[in-house]
Amino acid sequence: MIVVGSGVAGLTTAVVLAESGRRVRVWAREPAERTTSAVAGALWWPYRIEPEPLVGAWALDSLGVYEELAGRPEETGVRLVEGVHRGTRLDELGAWAGRVPGLRAVSEGLAARLPLIDMPVHLAWLRERFAEAGGRVEEREVTDLASVPAGVVVNCTGLGARSLVPDPAVRPVRGQLVVVENPGITTWFTSVDHSCDASTYFFPQPGGLLLGGTAEEDAWSPEPDPATATAIVARCAAVRPEIAGARVLAHRVGLRPARDSVRLERQTLPDGRLLVHNYGHGGAGITVAWGCAREAAELAGAAPGV
Repeated sequence: MIVVGSGVAGLTTAVVLAESGRRVRVWAREPAERTTSAVAGALWWPYRIEPEPLVGAWALDSLGVYEELAGRPEETGVRLVEGVHRGTRLDELGAWAGRVPGLRAVSEGLAARLPLIDMPVHLAWLRERFAEAGGRVEEREVTDLASVPAGVVVNCTGLGARSLVPDPAVRPVRGQLVVVENPGITTWFTSVDHSCDASTYFFPQPGGLLLGGTAEEDAWSPEPDPATATAIVARCAAVRPEIAGARVLAHRVGLRPARDSVRLERQTLPDGRLLVHNYGHGGAGITVAWGCAREAAELAGAAPGV
C-alpha cells in the first residue's frame, strides 16, 4: 500500500494504516517540512472546509486525539491553549460545537482551550511514529496515480490533486503569515471576516508569535508580499499593541487546498486496484486529520486481499 503525499493528511493516514497492521510506504515529491502543513498556524478549528456535517465528526474525532497528545507537548508538538474567536457565536456553528469541551460565549465572541500545534515538531513526530510502525517515507515524483505500483493507492496530495487526478475543483487559498518574537503573549486570538480575504489572528508557538493572515482565493504566489506583511502586523497590533515593536523573525506563505467538499472516497482503477482519495481539506487539514485518516483507512481496508 502506498500513500501519496507527506503533509499532515498523508502522514496521519499512513500512521493509521501502518498501526492497523498494513505494510505502508509514503511517496512524496518533497519532505514534510516543505509542505503547506509545515507553515500552518495550526489551531484546531474547522475553517474553510465543507461539508459541515461530516467535517464536525472528523474534527471531533481528531480533537480527542490531540487532547491526548497534548500530555506530551515536547514530543508531539501539541499543546492546549486558551484563546478567543472574536465575533463568533455558537448559533452560527454546527452541532459539533456543542461537543467541544469548555467552548463558551464571552463578551468578545467564543472562548475555549483548544489544541495549538507546532507543526515542524508534529510532522517529525508523525514521521517517527510511522517508522516505528514499520513504514517508510520515500521521495518520489508521481505524475500518474494509476502507475503507482501498489494494490491500494491513497491519494493525499492536497493541492497537487488539481493536476494529478486531475481535479479542477481543487484550488489554492493563499495564506500569508509573519513570525515575530513573542512579546509575552500566551493566548491565541482570531477575528475572521469571511467577506474579504484579510483576517486577524495570532498564535503563540515555541518558535515565535505567528501573525496572520490572508485567505486569497485562486492566488498561487508562494512569495511573501511586503505590503501584506505590514498590514498583518498592524491589524494584530491593533488588538495587542505590544506586537507593534516585536522583531520580525520570518515570513511564511502556504497555499491551502480548498474544494467545495472534501473528497474522501474510493475509486476502482481500470486494472481493478483501489484508489482512495483523501484531499481538499482547505484551511482545516490539521483539524480533521485523524478523523479523515481513520475513514480513509476503512475505505482502504475494504479492498480484497489487503
